[in-house]
Amino acid sequence: MGPTQKEKAERFRALHEREGAFLLPNPWDGGSARMLERLGFEALATSSGACAATLGRRDGKVTRDEALEHCRQIVAATDLPVAADLENGFASEPAAVAETIRLAAAAGLAGGSIEDFSGDASRGQFDIGRATERIAAAAESARALPFHFMLAARAENFVRGNPSMEDTIKRLVVYEQAGADVLFAPGLPDLAAVRAVCAAVRKPVNFMVGLKGKSFTVAELKAAGVRRVSFASSLYRAALTGLLAATQEIKDTGTFGYLDGTMTTAEMNAYLREG
Repeated sequence: MGPTQKEKAERFRALHEREGAFLLPNPWDGGSARMLERLGFEALATSSGACAATLGRRDGKVTRDEALEHCRQIVAATDLPVAADLENGFASEPAAVAETIRLAAAAGLAGGSIEDFSGDASRGQFDIGRATERIAAAAESARALPFHFMLAARAENFVRGNPSMEDTIKRLVVYEQAGADVLFAPGLPDLAAVRAVCAAVRKPVNFMVGLKGKSFTVAELKAAGVRRVSFASSLYRAALTGLLAATQEIKDTGTFGYLDGTMTTAEMNAYLREG
């Protein structure tokens, strides 16, 4: 028998409470989840972008039911705690966002993030009052669970056309007050911005690696005060980069040199074995 959901949730919470920064890689299916566990990572998180791409879609084009099924597949493949990218809760109304948290817990997750993007590019983020109501509803739903569900609140300013540090920090502060366990502002432009965010809140800060020129070393992020480092869809994109390189070689030259740098089936199966 593997660990219970409550035990995994307790392990996940403890990672946020210890000193230093921990890594939270983002698998895209059961196989990648199991490989990441074998490599020694302590927890995992889903990526909405990677989830959508596995279905042949762009980020933001997946339903709540589809996203939760993706989460269940990853949870089933690993004994590690798994958190989910729950986008904007797949809803506008606070009560519906609260229901998303309940369903996420039922899918076996130990945590999840809710962002303040409205889902409408022309509208951008929810206004701060509405966004805070949504986080408060999510936090209330999380606290009603029989274990501690780690709720992350995301201020989407720098990836949704509102690159204001003042507004980003204002939002993260009120999301913290509304009950979020983790604060998250993807796309921060530099380490000074990362330090400013970490100094403004008391709860752990998640930093998202994955943007060229805006991804920093673990040592730099730890020094800035970051507690958790996630990778968005970047690992999936790295895998697809290998796929493109291999197939381009085949098409262009008719050769299979990519095999020289590829793991064997036996090596792959060693990562995928159970137990």
